[in-house]
Order: sequence, then structure tokens, then C-alpha cells
Amino acid sequence: MVYLVQMDVHIPETWNEKKLVDYLARERECSQKWQSSGKWKYLWRVAGRYSNISVFQVESPEELHQIVSSLPLFPYMEIKVTSICKHPNALSEKVV
Repeated sequence: MVYLVQMDVHIPETWNEKKLVDYLARERECSQKWQSSGKWKYLWRVAGRYSNISVFQVESPEELHQIVSSLPLFPYMEIKVTSICKHPNALSEKVV
């Protein structure tokens, strides 16, 4: 199953610099682990916002939830998930 996921991050204004640096480092490590696994196929930043658009290829909605909820910043995200599939008019044979 392939999913398009938009993650908008809302960092609490009460966080100090040390806490922010810690969360960002753990977020980077976790997201790169999932990208290296091949399940997190693409990651793009949305220009001008603390937001990204990602493509995941996973076995189930439960697996997608497991991955996204493992991110340290998950509690501070607004997430929109869209299930996608290959369009019949697409030139490429690859789904992702």
C-alpha cells in the first residue's frame, strides 16, 4: 500500500533551545532509519512552512501508523494521510 502523508509540525513555544535540539536530533535519526528501511520512499519539505510531504510504501495502515507514531515529534504534528495508487495513464510502470 502506498500513502501520501503530509505532516505539519507545531513545536510548543514553551520549549527551550536544549529541548528543541534534542527532539530535532531524535527526529532526524528516526526518520532516516525509516527511509533507510525502504518504507519511507520520499521526503519533501513544504516551502515556507514547518511541514513535509512524504510517500510511504507499507504493508498496512497499521504499519504506517506504527512508523509515523514512532517519530519523536508525532504528538506535535497535524497529519493528513491519503491512500494512493498508480494512475492508468501514467507512463511509468513503477508504483513508487
